[in-house]
Amino acid sequence: MTLSFAQIALDSVDPRRLAEFWIQALNYRVDEEEEGVISLVPRDGDGPPIDILTVPEHKSVKNRLHLDLRATGSTGSEEVRRLLDLGAVRADVGQDPDVTWTVLADPEGNEFCVLGTSGE
Repeated sequence: MTLSFAQIALDSVDPRRLAEFWIQALNYRVDEEEEGVISLVPRDGDGPPIDILTVPEHKSVKNRLHLDLRATGSTGSEEVRRLLDLGAVRADVGQDPDVTWTVLADPEGNEFCVLGTSGE
């Protein structure tokens, strides 16, 4: 027996803002919106769906699980600049200063890494 990803779920106190960030960051679109849940899907079908769930509390500790995203069609540094412009912030999770990836956090503080393209 094997498992596969059905979707990624993100908790949010401001789901509309978080949805807009991930729509722009990943080229997703809203698939469905119900009370307390905004469901996003990739425009090109490449990637798992994301459900953004409304919760009352803010994030308070470092993620125990995070996304690693690879730059495609641009460099990692170009993607980092674009994501910062969209509302991401640089995050320090204890990474060594010589790592080849950049740690960012989305507008709700969820950490994720931007990996460079091969050869970068």
